[in-house]
Amino acid sequence: MKFEKLMPQNNFYKSFAQVSFFMFALLSLASCGSKRSIPQADAQSEANPKLIFLNYTISKSDDGFKQVQFINKTITDGKLKKASSNYLNSGKIGDLKCAQLDKQSNELQVVIIQNPLSKKVEFVNDSLIFEKKQIDLENGALSLRLQLNGKTKYIEISEIVDSLKQSKPLIKTKLN
Repeated sequence: MKFEKLMPQNNFYKSFAQVSFFMFALLSLASCGSKRSIPQADAQSEANPKLIFLNYTISKSDDGFKQVQFINKTITDGKLKKASSNYLNSGKIGDLKCAQLDKQSNELQVVIIQNPLSKKVEFVNDSLIFEKKQIDLENGALSLRLQLNGKTKYIEISEIVDSLKQSKPLIKTKLN
């Protein structure tokens, strides 16, 4: 007895096998998609994102300690297009740490700001060659633009004081 006589000679089984394989492949690809769920609080802040603009003056006293004074704040609807390149990934001694804090003073979000009293300038010297020079200022302006976390109650600015990234608080601004 031949094997061909046992199997029907129509294309139904071939097309069924092809369709089954195609459906299996499609379902496999669909199941690989991301299924990240957004917590309820984050979904609320995503629905109505807020930006905060903060302005401060910063000065250095004769003994070298920094002092920060609050000028004003503005909270508005909006969302940052991407993470701002104005902020550093890691800081060094003298840089500032700006933290958004909740009502228990837990850090919600932190950005590092390059020391606003230390500026690098380029200039053309007498030989018409570009040079860079570090200038230490006595006072200056500090303006921040942040994506506001919905749970933020305070903004704290601290100075990084050692290589272990420990910081000394300079000012804590309460949001209403």
